[in-house]
Amino acid sequence: MPASALPPGPRNRFPGDLVLRFAFDRIGFVQDLARRYGDIAFFRLWGMPAALVNHPDLVRDVLVTQQRLFVKGIGLERAKVLLGEGLLTSEGAHHLRQRRLIQPAFHREVVAGHAATMVDHAERWAARWQAGQRLDVAQEMAALTLSIAGRTLFGADVEEDAREIGDALGDAIQTFDLALLPFGDRLVRLPIPPAIRFRRAKARLDAIVYRLIAERRAAPRADGHDVLSMLLAARDTEGDGRGMSDAQVRDEALTLLLAGHETTANALTWCWYLLSQHPDVEARLHAEVDAVAPGRPLTADDVPHLAYTRAVVSEGMRLFPPAYIVGRRAIAPWPVPGTDWVLPTGTLVLASQYLLHRDPRYWSEPERFRPERWLPSQAADRDGAAREPRERFAWFPFGAGTRICIGEGFAWMEATLVLATLARRWAFRLVPGHRVEGQPIITLRAKHGMAMSTISR
Repeated sequence: MPASALPPGPRNRFPGDLVLRFAFDRIGFVQDLARRYGDIAFFRLWGMPAALVNHPDLVRDVLVTQQRLFVKGIGLERAKVLLGEGLLTSEGAHHLRQRRLIQPAFHREVVAGHAATMVDHAERWAARWQAGQRLDVAQEMAALTLSIAGRTLFGADVEEDAREIGDALGDAIQTFDLALLPFGDRLVRLPIPPAIRFRRAKARLDAIVYRLIAERRAAPRADGHDVLSMLLAARDTEGDGRGMSDAQVRDEALTLLLAGHETTANALTWCWYLLSQHPDVEARLHAEVDAVAPGRPLTADDVPHLAYTRAVVSEGMRLFPPAYIVGRRAIAPWPVPGTDWVLPTGTLVLASQYLLHRDPRYWSEPERFRPERWLPSQAADRDGAAREPRERFAWFPFGAGTRICIGEGFAWMEATLVLATLARRWAFRLVPGHRVEGQPIITLRAKHGMAMSTISR
């Protein structure tokens, strides 16, 4: 293919330059590409062709319009070393079958049935804290969402296992960058400290998940409303009629545990940080949660009345999207819409939520935390700030197309109810001198945690 058929982009300054920059400073890397090359940049990673697309029309083409030309990218491919053939990593007929089997667990009525669990666990967490206490809010949100995931996913109180699960997930995520390096799928098998820590973390997670599967198979729950029960009971009525093996259930359960617990914990952590920096927004949030359901726990029916709370979550995910980058690999040549360029088969195409969620072409005051931009137009008009129009694919925190996050509805309900429940009793302030920095690994974490002190309401 002639060079003129490819978009412009950077070249290695030395062997492995771009790989190292991408592996260890992903957000800085894509920001630099967008600044220098605009809507699309072509380069090479691990010897393969790669491109960053940074325009909503191109994102739509990759994730929706021409999604048949793409499969998952190298990040999810390498994630198989931890997640196996779960919904996040599988492809083709297997992915469609598994999504069909899992979908009933995330129907609206089923998700609404978990609201009481979400609120109950949040209230228990709120009761543990004391005024003026210093907390790592990132750790607290991780432990809280893990406890909710344990009850809703496994129908079990996993608090005894929570520290073990949390530590193991943390170790696996912290060492995942190793898998993204050249020959990373081999590096994780070597007797080097990061690889050893990764393998031990995976073994600990496997032991807990397989134990829970065995316990549930031996003693099925009468109600069967938790996700694990639904996975074990699922039968492919449109296919061979078979259910899932223990290995398949393990892969799906661990995928849902990681995706649900990790991403929601990060979203809540960034919301608390942003609220602590914007007292006017915090005051409005508190006013709303105080007015909704005074004197009783929140329920699923209250969620539609928590419009500003949800707006805070939306704005937090705009500025600090837990899923900050998505990758697809072309399985056929991709003609780039609106250009004469054609990306070759095998090209890794990246799109960054972090970039597009902050793009001034599509967002007014893109660096400002302004939740009212998400309110219904009538409410926004009353504030003198009309809800701004947005390009659909300038905002895609849960992905899009057939691989859109299956738990999106669950995540919205959990984040809204947990944020509102905790805010009824507490506010947080950043500990002076604490360094706030994003850490883009599998998700966008707070690199140094989030050291905050509690303020009783």
